[in-house]
Amino acid sequence: MPQPLLAITACVIFLGAYVLIATEKWVGRAAAALGGAALILALGITDAHGAFYSEETGVDWNVVFLLLGMMIIVSVMRETGVFEYLAIWAAKKARGRPFPLMVLLIIITAVASALLDNVTTVLLVAPVTILLCQRLALPVVPYLLAEVFASNVGGTATLVGDPPNIIIASRGGLSFNDFLIHLAPVVVVLVVLLIGLCRWLFADAFRADEERVAAIMALDEREAIKDKRLLIQSLVVLGVVLVAFTLSHSFGYAPSVVALLGAGLLVAVTSVNTESALQDVEWETLAFFMGLFVMVGGLVNAGVLDAVAGGIAGFAGDDPLAFTGVLLGGSGLLSGIVDNIPYVAAMSPVVADIVGPDGAPQHLWWALALGADLGGNATLIGASANVVVAGIAARNGTPISFWRFTRYGLIVAVATLLVSAVYMWLRYFVLAG
Repeated sequence: MPQPLLAITACVIFLGAYVLIATEKWVGRAAAALGGAALILALGITDAHGAFYSEETGVDWNVVFLLLGMMIIVSVMRETGVFEYLAIWAAKKARGRPFPLMVLLIIITAVASALLDNVTTVLLVAPVTILLCQRLALPVVPYLLAEVFASNVGGTATLVGDPPNIIIASRGGLSFNDFLIHLAPVVVVLVVLLIGLCRWLFADAFRADEERVAAIMALDEREAIKDKRLLIQSLVVLGVVLVAFTLSHSFGYAPSVVALLGAGLLVAVTSVNTESALQDVEWETLAFFMGLFVMVGGLVNAGVLDAVAGGIAGFAGDDPLAFTGVLLGGSGLLSGIVDNIPYVAAMSPVVADIVGPDGAPQHLWWALALGADLGGNATLIGASANVVVAGIAARNGTPISFWRFTRYGLIVAVATLLVSAVYMWLRYFVLAG
């Protein structure tokens, strides 16, 4: 198939699947993604090697197995009652008031996402949030949305917080401290902005049921723990896994390997059987990711993303400020459409060529990181954490539609990107001069 026809076919398949994912009227998200992936393979836009073995065009198994390992750990921990304990503790800290509770969850999620990664964080925080909302008779979806937005914002601050940052660090030769120095200051501002946006966007979600509040304030959270021995074992394994995440780059272990080792160890040393440990795994979410990765890989293989990246690079010219703005805004737009991991994988070599071997201008890496990470909030498929939370919500009987997510996420993405643009202009053009 000629290259232009290959590119057009890949775009048509992706857009068709995108419409099905967005509408959710005819088939589910996972079916649409897998169907699109099947067409990509059947028409030869990519082959088995490209779909399953290539780092550039295939399924990102690191993401899939990271999710699988952490889902198993969360499944085992659920049996201890620790999520009920944390739900009661958080509600009592906020004294049962809905908005302070959301603020607390946003701050916890943002900080944890910076220290760990945003996918792991939402896997741990979402079950607590669902229990909290059920206890206080609050609508679940606004609180889950606030958390996933916070996870993507908080994860922007560090090298390990969001998967695209790891790709950028590798290509740009950037350290953990580089990310902290350049991105953490604006992330603090963005978290404050997010809290204000959530107060406005979810105004109807802050009506307390006084009887429920009084009931939860009277509870003793320690009574929620069902199995202390299993809790201790789970917390020890989880602690080891979290420490290993922060040190994984030093030891040469991918986060996915750490997660799988932790899941295997937890099942091996506890009385929980394999069937029980696997029962809460979001298989549909994992299938969706695999289909999405293959479809986006088809776009990469057909040269679509490279053409887009080259088009953005064409704006570099002699106006660094204009190009920085185009890179930030373009990355935000495209990351909301195709998932930020494959987009950054396609765009980072282009930025590396512009930056050059001397590492200047380094601020282009921060524009790419901010655009990709914050733009991921725009749509349901913009970031891995979004899809994970949607899967958890659906499993608990409170599905989040594509358009409901986008109605709020797009506002958050645009607002945070605008503030980031001002930050980039002030720090790297006004104050640097």
